[in-house]
Amino acid sequence: MSWTSPLPVRRVEARPDAGGPGWPFDLPPVSQLLRDGLDLGPLTVLVGENGTGKSTLVEAVAMAYGLSPEGGSTGARHTTTATESPLHGHLQLSRGAGASRWGYFVRAETLHGLNSYLQEHPGSRDAGFHQRSHGEGFFDLLSSTRFDGPGFFVFDEPESGLSFGAQLRLVVAVLDLLADGRSQVLMATHSPVLAAVPGARLLELDADGMHPRSWEELDVVDHYRRFLTSPRAYLRHLT
Repeated sequence: MSWTSPLPVRRVEARPDAGGPGWPFDLPPVSQLLRDGLDLGPLTVLVGENGTGKSTLVEAVAMAYGLSPEGGSTGARHTTTATESPLHGHLQLSRGAGASRWGYFVRAETLHGLNSYLQEHPGSRDAGFHQRSHGEGFFDLLSSTRFDGPGFFVFDEPESGLSFGAQLRLVVAVLDLLADGRSQVLMATHSPVLAAVPGARLLELDADGMHPRSWEELDVVDHYRRFLTSPRAYLRHLT
């Protein structure tokens, strides 16, 4: 694949005087982003342990783009309980000239609430997907007109509730999104399957910041490989 058209988000940078004391600004990946900025390619995948800041970063970028922190398109404004960090207000996005302004944010932890919102607003371009299982509803959403592109698509741990086979389907769906050359994906994941999407720029987040990695270098890949090679031997190290 090649991408020659302008992408929706070229770069994420700090606004003047951005930052502050406490969370999330004391997270090393957040500090690094505010200090150095972050260039986004067609597909950027953030990986790392819980608490390293993956979801915080993708949420903030999505909100800075104009998306609801609880998911949905650029037109969705549903909300339940406000839990988002203030980071989005400290970011500025460099957008591609002539690129799409459309976007969609899907996060596993708020997908049920998003589906409820869509079901309660049948006149919108969205549709509700409560009648199906979590995984089936998720793929119904991806196959709806909301994901025809072009646009900026943000996924926060989309593997939640998806089987191995369904994660492979999501890999194909992501590649389909990117096929038009004008769409862009930012994703946070714990899944080595989703981290293996061809063409992905992988950034591993840890206590020292964000680090470019190959798929083979990711900690999560190493742990899965060792576990699958010898589950009993691997689990003995945990006791």
